[in-house]
Amino acid sequence: MILLDTHILLWWVLNSKRLSGSEIKQLNKLSSSKKLSFSVISIWEVEMLDRKKKIQLGENFEQWALNISDPDILHSVPLTEEIVINQRNLPDSFHSDPADRLIVSTAKLLDVPLATKDQRIIDSGVCKIWSFEN
Repeated sequence: MILLDTHILLWWVLNSKRLSGSEIKQLNKLSSSKKLSFSVISIWEVEMLDRKKKIQLGENFEQWALNISDPDILHSVPLTEEIVINQRNLPDSFHSDPADRLIVSTAKLLDVPLATKDQRIIDSGVCKIWSFEN
């Protein structure tokens, strides 16, 4: 199982040029094998971006959220008390973005790699990072 950071999730489903054709193909293959997951906090992040008109989903937010939560496409990981409590164990040097903290905490608790291009998360070394070169 691979956990997607919010930006990877968005870039993938929106077929963004920020991911190469090869990267999109890898994510599609993992999705068909039911090996991709995302934290429900990503839905909140996307809602905030949509509300501020910082992204264009191509459909209304509600429909997008329902589509992305289809278990035939992705496994959604709920936000639990354990995840919230565990994020307190991140080092003081880890940045304060609440969604990133919860996503990283989720990856750590599930012991799965995180697909991210967020250099701050990668440099922190606090969780396994999935390499697109796999």
